Amino acid sequence: MIVYNITAKVTWAIAENWLHWQKQEHIPGMLATGLITGYKIFRLLEQDEEEGPTFTMQFFFASWENYETYIRVFSPSFKELSLQRWGNQYIAFRTVMQLVN
Repeated sequence: MIVYNITAKVTWAIAENWLHWQKQEHIPGMLATGLITGYKIFRLLEQDEEEGPTFTMQFFFASWENYETYIRVFSPSFKELSLQRWGNQYIAFRTVMQLVN
């Protein structure tokens, strides 16, 4: 299994709306690609939240090929949607992991 991890720090001004948008619009759109088999959303604890909370979203892919297809075909437009909607009120970084146990 391949895990695509997106960690995002959002400002308090958008935190509630951003999370709602993730759950109701953005993630359902990602799932509609048919390449992601599941996902989880976490809020990081014991972090400095003065500027806002930090969330991590993990998306599960059955194969490396599905992940590569998602990154090549779909990811750029999803990133652009986020940027258009939220501008500089969040920062995100992405990592990729492979389940070994």
